[in-house]
Amino acid sequence: MSLHVVAGAGGTGSRTALELAEAGERVRLVSRRGLGPAHPRIELAVGDTTDADRMSELATGAASLINTTWPAYDRWPAEFPPIGAALLTAAERTGAGYVSLSNTYGYGRVDGAFTEDLPMAPIAVKGAVRARMWLDALAAHEAGRARVTEVRASAFLGREAASSVYNMFVVPKLLAGEPVSYPGDLDVEKSWSYIGDVARTLAAAARSEIAWGRAWHVPSNRISVRELTTRIAAAAGVSAPVFVPMTRHELAWAGLENPVIAEMIEMYYALQHPDVLDATVTERALGLTVTPIEAVIAETITLPIAA
Repeated sequence: MSLHVVAGAGGTGSRTALELAEAGERVRLVSRRGLGPAHPRIELAVGDTTDADRMSELATGAASLINTTWPAYDRWPAEFPPIGAALLTAAERTGAGYVSLSNTYGYGRVDGAFTEDLPMAPIAVKGAVRARMWLDALAAHEAGRARVTEVRASAFLGREAASSVYNMFVVPKLLAGEPVSYPGDLDVEKSWSYIGDVARTLAAAARSEIAWGRAWHVPSNRISVRELTTRIAAAAGVSAPVFVPMTRHELAWAGLENPVIAEMIEMYYALQHPDVLDATVTERALGLTVTPIEAVIAETITLPIAA
């Protein structure tokens, strides 16, 4: 039974802690307020992920240090690098394997599916932030200072995906029988990463000796926004969705009143273009499979409806 330290007690972090605990591992779940699920093998701890000394103290003796902490979308350039630097430092000091949760932004725009061997080629500020964090971690690995790996997800789905753009924009209004809007092309194929699958991939990477020195993709469902929304409506027994178009221009206007929405404008290319993860290597090497979309939809329809 090894100790794994999970930084961040949000939906993904808590689910990852439970995955590890249910597999018989000891878990130390770290957050600013010491929150998290009750489980006999989960210890709740207070810590700031930008404090390398505190995180080093908490990670001492751990097999892995898993970073699921994500700052608010509009504060990535200022707040993400200090988190990555502090946790990488803690991993270097303690010998804990560093597992970082990321996404596809660092790849930039790609024709075809994203594969883990693609170079970092960001075309947006947020992509550059994520790419730099990975390249810094990889440099530490190649220099022998740390063991590192990165798990990359696409758009999040699931009840616990509180900050998911789709959950914010579409699901509550859809379940309330109201018209829905979602930016970008509604009919291009997208990969959707279920929180449970994200957690399983993080846990599997943290426990595998073959995980280090490379990235892994979360096994994810491929479906367009329109088809996904139509299937959710059918499963919930509500009217078929009525879509109100949201162009880049309209997104910019909405961003005047909401700083998080404003930050989506530079990523509009990813909403217009197919955004598909190839997780073949993860499925084969780590023995994971994607949760069927029907099960993800069944959980999604339990989200609260719009007030």
